[in-house]
Amino acid sequence: MKFSSKILIAALVTYSAMTVAQNNADTIFYGGSILTVNAKNDEVEALAIKDGKIVATGTKAEVIKGWQTSSTKLVNLQGKTAMPGLIDPHVHIILTAVGEYLWLDLSNFTTKYDTVASLSNKLKAHLKTLPKGQWLMGFGVDPSRTNPFMAELTADVLDKVSTEVPIFVLNQSGHIAYVNHKAYEIAGITDSTPNPAGGGVFQKNAQGKLTGVLIEGAAYAPFMEKMPPPSDADLLKAVQKTGKMIASKGVTTTTEITVGAMLGLDNEVKLLQGATASKDWPLRVRGYLYGPAIPKGFNAIKPNDGNDRLRFVGVKFVSDGSTQGLTAALNQPYTYPAGTKRLGDLDYKDEDIYGLIKPFFDQGWQLSIHANGDRAVDQTLNNYAKLLLGNTKPETRRLRIEHFTINTPEQVKKAVQLGIVPGFTVGHVDYWGAAFHNHIVGPERASRIAPGASFKKEGARFTYHSDSPISPVSPLRYISEGVDRLWQKSPREVLGPNERVTVDDAIRAVTINAAYQLMSDDKIGSLEVGKQADLVILDKNPRKTSPEQIANIKVRETWIDGKKQAW
Repeated sequence: MKFSSKILIAALVTYSAMTVAQNNADTIFYGGSILTVNAKNDEVEALAIKDGKIVATGTKAEVIKGWQTSSTKLVNLQGKTAMPGLIDPHVHIILTAVGEYLWLDLSNFTTKYDTVASLSNKLKAHLKTLPKGQWLMGFGVDPSRTNPFMAELTADVLDKVSTEVPIFVLNQSGHIAYVNHKAYEIAGITDSTPNPAGGGVFQKNAQGKLTGVLIEGAAYAPFMEKMPPPSDADLLKAVQKTGKMIASKGVTTTTEITVGAMLGLDNEVKLLQGATASKDWPLRVRGYLYGPAIPKGFNAIKPNDGNDRLRFVGVKFVSDGSTQGLTAALNQPYTYPAGTKRLGDLDYKDEDIYGLIKPFFDQGWQLSIHANGDRAVDQTLNNYAKLLLGNTKPETRRLRIEHFTINTPEQVKKAVQLGIVPGFTVGHVDYWGAAFHNHIVGPERASRIAPGASFKKEGARFTYHSDSPISPVSPLRYISEGVDRLWQKSPREVLGPNERVTVDDAIRAVTINAAYQLMSDDKIGSLEVGKQADLVILDKNPRKTSPEQIANIKVRETWIDGKKQAW
């Protein structure tokens, strides 16, 4: 077969045009440090983006020569640092929106702790602003960060705020709440009301009288059913504010870790779909359906349903309570109060929670189980081992344990064998470190909280998260917390120096490891060719900043799919 010279020339011209078109970058970043967080933790001089994906990294000369055209936008970092968009893999978006924007936010992460009197005064002041018929609802009281230590709101204390307006205040942990007697009356809870299933407790004193303390979500339900719900417009506005707040911390991907826990599954799915579909929504979200909220036979959402902005990937259960709230399930007693035999409680019997999680595992869902205490960690590991029996590649399921707070070396090894990806609320080391060490569990157990170095030694991944609103969203602070492990309360000390990690390891915990945990590491988590162009611009390079100061690095911009986000 013969080709004419005209056909050959035409073919060469077409090939040349295609090549030029392929090498036409939309945007090129240069002029600062660019941290790729690839397998070698390389830094490069320039990065090119086309159609929302990374098409080149390397020296400034080679990237600009190979990818710049007249239409390419050049972004001079002017000495700033670009790195993969930060990822917080465990956030309660809706609870954060409600607790921080719709209720009275009582959270206090300063070193000037509240007292029962100061909390009561804040509640009284807010009461004056309430429309008639509304409940007084608050979030963020924390007895472990109150003076004196473990000073608690009770029904009698809240009655001094009001006996006419029902009051409901959620503890900072989310696992405890406080109500006055008017709230009990409206909810129909009396001294003879039995505890609800699912770990709920209507706490009573030695005389069998209600104290005003509620433990676990099952105990909140009768009260929440009576509260006037916020309007759809107010909810959406609060969620949008929350999304922008999270993005302002350098986050490009996060989660709603308990879809359905507050407002019901259908309502929260619609709320998230509406928020994330907005043109100015600045985050990717991975959703985990809250197991107890899923109706029997539910199949309207299947694993990985959704899109790049909102995808449903897992199912979440809670196996115990809060360590700082003294409700997490331990194998050995708490050390506060002195001489106590208190172990905390599991929310489910072993066989019961196994029966709940197995159908979702069989459907292909990723599982996420909250386990703070080592007894809850044991339960979760044992049930995961049963689910994975015979699976030669357990790491493909990427089963999650949330918090992993009180733990043992043996549990770390078993988790690694099962391919589990643990996520640590590393703020436990910072905000609660002194309380854990000096009061709640003692030095030995406290030193193992957030055991990043132990997992690294075993060659396994781990992640850091906020559990917002339990602790503030701030991945740069998580890096500081993981590296220096200094507790906040003066005099500051290191909690568990053996669990310190390197800056690079801590960066990976909030980028590529977190992407892996969210089943998204093929698309995000590092700046590599072929991945989606999600990045954050910082005013300093965390690899060249003292660990304690990394928390103070300013976030300048976030980009998703090569587009700058507004927040």
